[in-house]
Amino acid sequence: MNEILYLTNTFNQGTASDDAAVGFKLDSFSKLSDTFSPNSNMILMHHLCKDLASKAPALLDFHKDLESLESASEIRLKSLVDEMQAINKGFNKLEQEFIASESDGPVSEVFCKTLKEFIPIADTELEKLLRPYLLSAKNVDALLVYFGEDPSLCLYEQVTATLLSFIRSFKKAHEENIKQEELEKNEKAAKEVEMEKKDSNS
Repeated sequence: MNEILYLTNTFNQGTASDDAAVGFKLDSFSKLSDTFSPNSNMILMHHLCKDLASKAPALLDFHKDLESLESASEIRLKSLVDEMQAINKGFNKLEQEFIASESDGPVSEVFCKTLKEFIPIADTELEKLLRPYLLSAKNVDALLVYFGEDPSLCLYEQVTATLLSFIRSFKKAHEENIKQEELEKNEKAAKEVEMEKKDSNS
């Protein structure tokens, strides 16, 4: 991210956006694949990969640290929220049924006894279920804040989708750079052979 910031500030020098930025939003990741560098047919993503290859080649494999991102991007937090609300609503209704059955007399005696035994068990299970859910929600908020986003405005799904798209574009640009370098290397070798032939003929 530091390298991206440095790169974009470098390319913005002498433009209307000349003021050096101190940070950027996550949606700026997509611009790296959409923006061509000045006086070049290369997009900024190609430049980023080239810079990292020469300055910090170990960072070219940063995506290996995010192997769980693919599966994490398939999580739909809204669905989890809806499910948790439905479970809570069901449990609250169960408690109301128990309270109502207590005043029903002998007709609901068995039902009341069953609920009385079941509710504490259900409550314990619900707490077990809620704990990882609340922890996940807290971690998601922390993740959004880490990336400079407002948890009340930015969706978790947006973050994972943006990061996943960035990784795919990054890997593609790096592969294209390698192919281009190989092509240039082969062309240079072919020219050297041609020059040697000309020299030997003369």
